[in-house]
Amino acid sequence: MKTKRLIREQLDKKIIKLHVLEDIAVPPSGWIYAIRQALSMSLRQLGQKLSITPQSVKEIEEREKNATISIKVLKQVASVLDMKLVYGFIPKEKTLEKMIEIRAQMLARQIVERTSIHMGLEDQSNTQERIKKAIKDKSEELIKEMPRILWD
Repeated sequence: MKTKRLIREQLDKKIIKLHVLEDIAVPPSGWIYAIRQALSMSLRQLGQKLSITPQSVKEIEEREKNATISIKVLKQVASVLDMKLVYGFIPKEKTLEKMIEIRAQMLARQIVERTSIHMGLEDQSNTQERIKKAIKDKSEELIKEMPRILWD
């Protein structure tokens, strides 16, 4: 359990560094075309570096533009352009820990509210304060145990 938490913490440290890239828009024609144009490099010249035809370079640029290009090809192009491909995922909630916390709270609310409804039907309803505490406690339990149902 501690190992998974340590892994999440280490990943979060890496992810935090990616947040500066989050607002960078991909050029409409794709990075390969934009960089090739900025360097005044022809299709033929890039094709020679990649050992492919100019038409194949054009196809690569189209595949990038259409988001059907592979990471392997992007790495190859970056390499011949003396560049490095940067690749990663950025959670909408900023960190993996925050993702888990939000999901645990949602699941805890569902579980507690379901239980509370059944108790209400049996004339054993809880106060809002007790329900809030039960949600908080269940959420902490889910975060600690990380059961598979967290992602169902």
